[in-house]
Amino acid sequence: MNASSAQRKTLFTGLAFLSPWLIGLVMFTLLPIALSLYYSFCDYSMLQKPVFRGLENYQMLAQDPVFWKSLRVTAYYALLALPLGLVVSLSLAILLNADVPGQAIFRTIIFLPSLVPAIASAMLWLWLFNAKLGLINLVLRHVGISDPPAWLNDVHWALPALVLMSFWGVGNTVVIFLASLQNVPREQYEAAEIDGAGLFGQTVHVTLPAISPVIFFNLIMALIGTLQVFALPYIMTPGGQPERSTYFFTMFLYDNAFLFLKMGTACAMAWIQLILILLLTAMAFWSSRRWVHY
Repeated sequence: MNASSAQRKTLFTGLAFLSPWLIGLVMFTLLPIALSLYYSFCDYSMLQKPVFRGLENYQMLAQDPVFWKSLRVTAYYALLALPLGLVVSLSLAILLNADVPGQAIFRTIIFLPSLVPAIASAMLWLWLFNAKLGLINLVLRHVGISDPPAWLNDVHWALPALVLMSFWGVGNTVVIFLASLQNVPREQYEAAEIDGAGLFGQTVHVTLPAISPVIFFNLIMALIGTLQVFALPYIMTPGGQPERSTYFFTMFLYDNAFLFLKMGTACAMAWIQLILILLLTAMAFWSSRRWVHY
């Protein structure tokens, strides 16, 4: 057997082993992506054959006030939840990195909520945010606030309530930050202390630059996650109530696809969402050259 025949046999053997994965990639990833792009230019209700309409779906979305409303709600949520979530998770990681008694217990307590299923978390927070009997308002009344917010029933407080609830699942991010903090060389802290840097100075000039690649990674993951938030608001505030103050982009996309049977419009929204995520991610990568130190 010559060399070329042996190489072909090796290639065919490798492709045979890869074939289940390749078939799955084509059937369940590449083909749906291509179809969604095609359907975004079609009038398609899933009950009839798609009819090509060009840019009609995109033009209709550009003139739809509900589309812009959902985009504003999502942007507002991201502007609040993303930076605050990073600050909370990093602060918790720094506290959990301290050598104190019961350290393992505290770490477990912080991480456990991220393991709770989304539906169970939603049911729990629905009771916590209950305007009359919720634990949060009971505590607020106990400390002297006689008229606490109605939270999920209040137009002005519903979205901040969802932002507050998002901190419940920061356990995964805390674990990643904690692992990076443990890799910061102790010698750098000692050198900073000799130079007269206090705890705040050590955090700013040693800790943050040392873990900046991990901060950047969590920023990208949080950016993608906040722009795709769906399950919890869909369960807790169905229809984006009250008055669509929590009507996220993904909820409008879901309604178009499965409630209004406008699959073409939903596919167009999905591609708009992808483009927005790619643009924001590209901006984050561009800015990382100034503050991420490898």
